[in-house]
Amino acid sequence: MSNGEIILYTTEDGKQAIQLRAVDGTVWLTQKEMSDLFAKDVRTINEHLRNIYAEGECDPEATIRKFRIVQLEGDREVSREVDVYDLSAILAVGFRVRSSRGTQFRRWANSVLSEYLVKGFAMDDARLKDPDADYFEELLARIRDIRSSEKQFYKKILEIYATSIDYDPSAEASTRFFQTVQNKMHWAAHGHTAAEIVVSRADADRDHKGLTSWSNQPKGGPPRKADAVIAKNYLSDEELHALNRIVSAYLEFAEFQAMNRRQMTMQAWVAKLDDFLRLGDRDVLTHAGKCTASAAKQKGGEEFERWRKRAIEEPSAVELHFMEAVDKVKQLAKSTRKKS
Repeated sequence: MSNGEIILYTTEDGKQAIQLRAVDGTVWLTQKEMSDLFAKDVRTINEHLRNIYAEGECDPEATIRKFRIVQLEGDREVSREVDVYDLSAILAVGFRVRSSRGTQFRRWANSVLSEYLVKGFAMDDARLKDPDADYFEELLARIRDIRSSEKQFYKKILEIYATSIDYDPSAEASTRFFQTVQNKMHWAAHGHTAAEIVVSRADADRDHKGLTSWSNQPKGGPPRKADAVIAKNYLSDEELHALNRIVSAYLEFAEFQAMNRRQMTMQAWVAKLDDFLRLGDRDVLTHAGKCTASAAKQKGGEEFERWRKRAIEEPSAVELHFMEAVDKVKQLAKSTRKKS
């Protein structure tokens, strides 16, 4: 069974960081992990669990599962199937251990954890309200970045598009309108259309093919072909910051306009966008740009394949270090022979 997503809980004294596995709307811990969480011996945790199930406080079939977990035994990493216990069992143990750790965890579970399990995220209100912290600005920046991601932006633009009296549900018309809006946003942020960015910056000879960000980057993975045709992935920090702010502000503006329930045509929406950009002293795109979307797709794809092929053919860092070591050994051997 998959061990699910990891949620990190740190005890208030900062002495323990516990990784809870989130699966099927709850979290799971082993007896050893509960021992670390509540600062009690494993035998104590085991005894509490036996009593909990003997007294019918929890149903073992509903609250116990087996997960395959890699753990350190001596100096070896061993993969074993172990019993894990869900949140209701963990809380029951926490109540019985009667310690400050148990109280702290129950308080956290009833607020932060429950919100996370329902929504998929949790807000730290105290930190957001702290006037001396940058957390709120950081959170807003991340939200703006998410809103300007191509999938999210496309979805929101189509929602606006659908309110037009001349709405055309065909995929071609939707794509054309999205490209118009997207290009105007890019132009206002850095003076290029989306296609121009891809064509001018996709370069197999540069690190990561010229990409400054890609979908797999947070996990340490390499760029994918799909990343190579998204203009936003080639922007500098300054350009990205400008684009994110423009997109976020425009979506708020457009949603507010839609609330007025006035009849709007597609052309009227484009005109509203131009008005919005002029209001912010941004340049307004009035032409189709120098490059087509198909040219950008072709260039991005070709450069990605060149970059991928080069990455396969070039030796890795480990191989380079090995070759350097071999050269040093050869040099040492030559030096030894000369001396003898």
